[in-house]
Amino acid sequence: MASGASSDIVVEATGLTKVFTDFWLRQKAVAVDGISFEIRRDEIFGLLGPNGSGKSTTIKMILGLLHRTKGLLSVFGKEPTDVAVKQRIGYLPEESYMYRFLTPVETLDFYGKLFGLPRNVRRSRIDELLEMVGMTHAANRPVGEFSKGMARRLGIAQALINDPDLLILDEPTSGLDPLGSRQVKDLLLDLGRRGKTILLSSHQLDDVQDVCDRMVILYGGKIRSEGTVTELLEDSGRTVITTPRLDPATVVTIERIIRETAHVEVERVAAPRQRLEDLFLEIVERARADKASTSGAQAGGPTAAFLRGDESQGTGLIEELAAAPAAAPKSAAPAVPAAPAAPVADRAVLDDLVSGKPSAPAAAPAPRTATPDAPKGVDQSVIDDLLGGGGGS
Repeated sequence: MASGASSDIVVEATGLTKVFTDFWLRQKAVAVDGISFEIRRDEIFGLLGPNGSGKSTTIKMILGLLHRTKGLLSVFGKEPTDVAVKQRIGYLPEESYMYRFLTPVETLDFYGKLFGLPRNVRRSRIDELLEMVGMTHAANRPVGEFSKGMARRLGIAQALINDPDLLILDEPTSGLDPLGSRQVKDLLLDLGRRGKTILLSSHQLDDVQDVCDRMVILYGGKIRSEGTVTELLEDSGRTVITTPRLDPATVVTIERIIRETAHVEVERVAAPRQRLEDLFLEIVERARADKASTSGAQAGGPTAAFLRGDESQGTGLIEELAAAPAAAPKSAAPAVPAAPAAPVADRAVLDDLVSGKPSAPAAAPAPRTATPDAPKGVDQSVIDDLLGGGGGS
């Protein structure tokens, strides 16, 4: 597939079809029915549709978890089942499947090992990701104690542990409160600006509208509409004029001018309302300013450094040095224990310490032999000098 090999196309589907059959190979359901689309590098692409429209089935075929019935599908110019392709993908499923008795640190470490990440890289990324999703305070709690929203945040961190080139998110804001949803959308926008390719599947219209560059709308396994957000949402039948608040007399004058010049009636004049999401976030921020306590997930930190491309480039050398084999022994013969070295002591310094008076520099003392009564490895004369306050050699 020549076009699929293009460096500007990450995912390409042509006539993609998935038919589920029963044991006797009789057709049960056509989940995906001949859809064609492409996802380009560095864009956020949306799969939008109600439950049962074929979104999750399409994603599973892209991941190589389901085999297509008909059509063509390539990911990074290769078959979706290619192991090298999977190495470059991060995936958040519709339901967060976590090991209940592992902590977030252990969970992320486990997934990092699956991707073959070195130990020091895993450690730094785990700290950055937990801070990013607001889970640092719960880093050592069992995942089984988490609410659905907290497990969802951990799932997002798990999907990013390998710094993927293609990030696939199936209903990423499911179970999240408005604060978490806003944070996830901000994260996706930031990753998109930094060159990540993102496939977002959702039936939450606001999620797709706020972050996606292009989208397709599915229903019954078919694409019903596609295009950019602006193209799909533009209302060509109306004109909106936005101004600061006007007094009633001015509004009446404007309505008269529009009626006399454009020969149309003004349909509605109203003061705009803020979005409920904005009001909710404002209330939460005020509560945080008052230092109100909460046991739930906290506000996330900045995007992880390795996702911003700020990760240290020296980890490879460190791992190489750590993995270097130890030097071979010089001889296979058993080593003979060496005699304990005589203590190195300057007699003049000892005299000064005992008597409190400075003394002239003395010549280097002659070697002494330890007496039978002296402890092993200790110079008896030095001990006598210290206890007796002096004595020459």
